[in-house]
Amino acid sequence: MHLGHRIMIIGSGGAGKSTLARRLGEITGLPVIHLDAENWQPGWVETPKDAWRRKVEELTRRDRWVMDGNYGGTLPIRLAAAETVIVLDYPWWLCLGRVVKRRVIYHGRTRPDLTPGCPERMDGAFLKWICVDFPRRTRPRLLSLLEEYREGRRILIHRSPGETRRWLAEIEGSKV
Repeated sequence: MHLGHRIMIIGSGGAGKSTLARRLGEITGLPVIHLDAENWQPGWVETPKDAWRRKVEELTRRDRWVMDGNYGGTLPIRLAAAETVIVLDYPWWLCLGRVVKRRVIYHGRTRPDLTPGCPERMDGAFLKWICVDFPRRTRPRLLSLLEEYREGRRILIHRSPGETRRWLAEIEGSKV
């Protein structure tokens, strides 16, 4: 299965976007870009919107990448550049459980896919986004936007971690 040289991974918080990006980077040899690490400065300071847009435009101009992250304001830029889009469309309760687990594992530390100086955190707004906002608002808009960009790119929607594991095993067994 040919995935191309620009692979984008999106989905709810806790779905496993960064983990999948790292694994695909290992399998394909493509450089991995974690958008969270690009957007957040130490102390959880967010990059200003205009500078963020320019940064994403610059990142997508690269010839080769696996890029994970949502950031709805820059989705059209990334979708236009991607050859393959992988959507981790998992149930909210599974994502919530993974976020809680991640919070325990990385308590007081920064995850590998984040900027140093951004220790793991979990707040009410993030939990609401996972449980309510993503499934009710973000997900439908995301799926609608994918339809607009379907032509000329491969779109893969995985609905369970098992489906993603089976797909990865298939990718590993073939020449990507």
